[in-house]
Amino acid sequence: MTASTLPLKVAVVGVGYWGPNLVRNLHALDDASPALVCDHHPERLATIGDRYPGLATTMDYARVLDDPAIDAVVIATQVGTHAELATAALEAGKHVLVEKPLAASVTEAESLIELADRRGVTLMTGHTFLYSPPVNVVREVIEAGELGEIQFISSRRVNLGIHQPDVNVVWDLGAHDFSILRHWLGEVPQRVAAVSRSCITPGIADVAFLSLEFPSGVLANVELAWLAPEKIRRTVIVGSRKMVVYDDMSAEPVRIFDSGVMPLDPDSPDARPEYRTGAVVAPAVDRTEPLLLELQDFCRAVRGGGIPTSSSAFGLDVVRIIEAVDRALAAGVGVEVAL
Repeated sequence: MTASTLPLKVAVVGVGYWGPNLVRNLHALDDASPALVCDHHPERLATIGDRYPGLATTMDYARVLDDPAIDAVVIATQVGTHAELATAALEAGKHVLVEKPLAASVTEAESLIELADRRGVTLMTGHTFLYSPPVNVVREVIEAGELGEIQFISSRRVNLGIHQPDVNVVWDLGAHDFSILRHWLGEVPQRVAAVSRSCITPGIADVAFLSLEFPSGVLANVELAWLAPEKIRRTVIVGSRKMVVYDDMSAEPVRIFDSGVMPLDPDSPDARPEYRTGAVVAPAVDRTEPLLLELQDFCRAVRGGGIPTSSSAFGLDVVRIIEAVDRALAAGVGVEVAL
């Protein structure tokens, strides 16, 4: 093998909740392998070491940066640390994948993108749902025009926990829905309104209700909560021709409803709505793990210098939306999304 065909040697930084999934999927790749795991919790490193004998571990991030054998760094730490850790890795000439969201502010995200461009390395955001087969089935249906004009979208992403100590529920769960909406619609909302409540930890919202208005006219309602009796990951998309239910917890994650309301005749003032209820179709959906597909895309971008689906620019758009929601929560009114 030549250097360009050898598996990328990847360091995983942070093996709390999500990091072990990254290590597991890197082990399954032909194009990459976990070469080093870094975390400041020794018990986490011990667990990883027991699970993957021979995998090097360290509590010293400088070891990751100084190792010339490390090609890329995957960061899965608390949001507030993303910019500092990613900046150091980029300065060291490493390719970087930062789990969502890219950074804790638009300013930080823009600085990371500028640095990656200057150093000529790949910077990618880990928006895993962009690689979800059900999400992409829905995207294909939308792009094919099967639904007609998208009129509104309603999403619920709720569960009991996990409460985060450093960010609110919008930064944690909302990043998923914003990335999915951006992926489906190809646009960023122009205006957002939001209300929230901090029920458990003062100052950290654990329930939020959001309204987003898109330039195309699509309205989206997003409900987020760490306080719910059951885990729900369900989105309804209503089009002028058909409707879709995307339920990530269902054995049939995508169902297309040939149902709707017929447009009223403008020349008939006494016309009443006519309702149409047709067949329900559950298309076949690939079962490949999205995280594996995400890491494959990262490897392709590093190898070929192309732009990954979950690019840093895409990640910046998501951070813009989150910041706008935070401004709306602080102001108590709807705000424009700064582009």
